[in-house]
Amino acid sequence: MASRLDGKVAIVTGAGATGNEEFASIGQAISVLLAREGAKVLLVDLDEKSADITLAQIKEEGGETSVFLGDVTSSDDCRGMAEQAVSRYGKLTVLVNNVGISGPGRVTDVDEDFWDRVIDVNLKSVMLTSKHAIPKMIEAGGGSIVNLSSIVGLRAGSFTASHPYAASKGGIIGLSNSMAVHYGRDNIRVNCLAPGHIRSPMVARQSHNATEEVLDLRRKAGPLGTEGTAWDVAWATVFLASEESRWVSGVTLPVDAGLLAATPLAMYRQIKDSG
Repeated sequence: MASRLDGKVAIVTGAGATGNEEFASIGQAISVLLAREGAKVLLVDLDEKSADITLAQIKEEGGETSVFLGDVTSSDDCRGMAEQAVSRYGKLTVLVNNVGISGPGRVTDVDEDFWDRVIDVNLKSVMLTSKHAIPKMIEAGGGSIVNLSSIVGLRAGSFTASHPYAASKGGIIGLSNSMAVHYGRDNIRVNCLAPGHIRSPMVARQSHNATEEVLDLRRKAGPLGTEGTAWDVAWATVFLASEESRWVSGVTLPVDAGLLAATPLAMYRQIKDSG
């Protein structure tokens, strides 16, 4: 174990392993790296089997961790996870809101029940977890909240429209900015990560995004020309959770190979070339 997060106690939602040993999910990678850097980590997930995979990996490496099975759209469960972090580890100083679902749908044809479900899981959950975590962080003298948004919260970034997902991820950015301002005097920092074209289990499950042609275009669209992984997002989370970022709050940090810095025309030759 390293020491960048010594003394920190973290909750990570959506912490279960939904990929495989060579293809980690974002929540799994975040949880593992937080533990490697010295944090005690409460793994929150609905799926006990996937949570136990992350649990076993951290314990095998010597980290301190445990599982809370709960639904982030339930206020009672969100209260329970905050209370359990404090009862098990003595305090709560880091909250990582990683849960997210997606699916196709434009405003002219989206199913209303699906819209409500995406908003609840992706956006309402950030409010509920923060509602119950922030008082515990204040008791601990402050903390860091890291919310997982997406480049889709800033730009239209998919071949297939998912307007509920875009709205939820944009909402996370606005909510994070307001929270950063209104809890700053409590020594609570709130920041967002906006992952770009990450090769994640979520992408792999979406057949329209997982063809070799599409994956190649996703890679070429970023100025770095390489594919992102869950570990890239996890390292950015470590930074925002640590004291290295003690003066950083209200920021949305893209983790996207420079994608948001470029227009399609700027990348035309790279996308057009087969290399």
